[in-house]
Amino acid sequence: MMSETISGGHLVAKALKAEGVDVIYTLCGGHIIDIYDGCVDEGIEVIDVRHEQVAAHAADGYARITGKPGCAVVTAGPGTTDAVTGVANAFRAESPMLLIGGQGALSQHKMGSLQDLPHVDMMTPITKFAATVPSTERVADIVSMAFRECYHGAPGPSFLEIPRDVLDAKVPIEKARIPTAGQYRASTRQAGDPEAVERLADMLAHAEKPCILLGSQVWTCRATDAAIDFVRSLNVPAYMNGSGRGTLPPGDPHHFQLSRRYAFTEADLIIIVGTPFDFRMGYGKRLSPTAKVVQIDLDYRTVGKNRDIDLGIVGDAGLILAAAAQAASGRIENGAARRKEWLEELRNVETQSYEKRLPRQLSGAQPIDPYRLVHEINEFLTEDTIYIGDGGDIVTFSGQVVQPKSPGHWMDPGPLGTLGVGMAFAMAAKQARRDKEVLCLFGDGAFSLTGWDFETMVRFDLPFIGVIGNNSSMNQIRYGQAAKYGEDRARVGNTLGDIRYGDFAKLLGGYGEEVRDPAEIRPALERARQSGKPSLINVWVDPEVYAPGTMNQTMYK
Repeated sequence: MMSETISGGHLVAKALKAEGVDVIYTLCGGHIIDIYDGCVDEGIEVIDVRHEQVAAHAADGYARITGKPGCAVVTAGPGTTDAVTGVANAFRAESPMLLIGGQGALSQHKMGSLQDLPHVDMMTPITKFAATVPSTERVADIVSMAFRECYHGAPGPSFLEIPRDVLDAKVPIEKARIPTAGQYRASTRQAGDPEAVERLADMLAHAEKPCILLGSQVWTCRATDAAIDFVRSLNVPAYMNGSGRGTLPPGDPHHFQLSRRYAFTEADLIIIVGTPFDFRMGYGKRLSPTAKVVQIDLDYRTVGKNRDIDLGIVGDAGLILAAAAQAASGRIENGAARRKEWLEELRNVETQSYEKRLPRQLSGAQPIDPYRLVHEINEFLTEDTIYIGDGGDIVTFSGQVVQPKSPGHWMDPGPLGTLGVGMAFAMAAKQARRDKEVLCLFGDGAFSLTGWDFETMVRFDLPFIGVIGNNSSMNQIRYGQAAKYGEDRARVGNTLGDIRYGDFAKLLGGYGEEVRDPAEIRPALERARQSGKPSLINVWVDPEVYAPGTMNQTMYK
């Protein structure tokens, strides 16, 4: 009696299924089609996009939304190189995803086969794990190995190339190790050094003016509840960045946004959770030199990098914050009353900043002030709206104004600053969470990089609200050129055409509008919501207005 056989592509699909992956993002190629056949048998959805960069970004976005690893599958050579940017973005953003790339047959190794490139060599610096699958029997085993590496320390991407003959060959099923769901990965949650947690509790007990920055790892660790309990029980003002935005809802007495610089200058204890001291933090120089600084992170390499700290704790943000809150709760004498004055001080700074900017957020100017656009978007969001920012100057405006109303409802590229993530993130967010509304704010330059995948959204019936802040420029770069070289050279290499993207949406079967009057922004957003289609609201904003964050970039000083 002949034993049952299984192909490499079907082994890939079984390993994906064991990890809980229910969708792959892909652009077809001859090297990889057996994976599709396996996905059909395993009930894994195949979403085919128009560019491999979008496939990789979508896998990244899927991981951020679901907490499960995302997966993209691309062909060899240019298929894999097209996906490099998406992998690099996930690497800097600490997002767990697996990219599977094709490769020429092992039997043709070094012979110059179609689309042969040294993929593993290229991917190694931007992944946590990169390898070639050497035999069909090892396919599922090495896929599970790649997933384990995705979750070692701070999460990140892995890459596997699978030669065509390895993928297409069939082996007796009993010779192939097929990992069992839930039985091949250990828990990666670390509670942190207990002595360090005790030190943090003592520092909290003695702090007059503490504050905390809740970064992306708060969402990565699904530590929302622990973070909320920490700030409320200890009466600590909280600031949020990256995917940590939305941990506290707008209007919460411990939610602060516009007074961060003041707080970092005046605080005597600053706790940084899941955020490196990179360019977004001024490499740590924006923190008071006299404050006690505590850093909590999943990756020991991040702790104390670029700036000395008083205490570093490696581990899961939720476990550490919960333990610190419990340890400190009985030690704070008159802490609530003392910190009440500190919170009021910060709230006054916050209110002054908001009132100073409010006239621009309500401006009736034409062309439209970008502050008016992002204000209208912020007012439009619901508790079930996932907000995505994809752009330069226009998204810098939104970072000051837009406040997601729920945890896990903010997405941006992350520290790599990659333009073109918006369409892919919207695709992944809507596919994974069809119960949610998805709104993406694009710069017109960012949209043009991957905008053709609007058609993919139409084809797979993934409605979302796209808003383009259109100034016919790459304005963040234009400002820098004007500052460095003068206005007469300000438009070299950064000026775009006046494109009616609302018409582009209609061309591809979606809903679209052009908006030049600020009073029409909200009605247009409402009509897009009611359309039930992928949509683009093309809002013509003033090209001569720049975000403060753009003007303050140190590279232009």
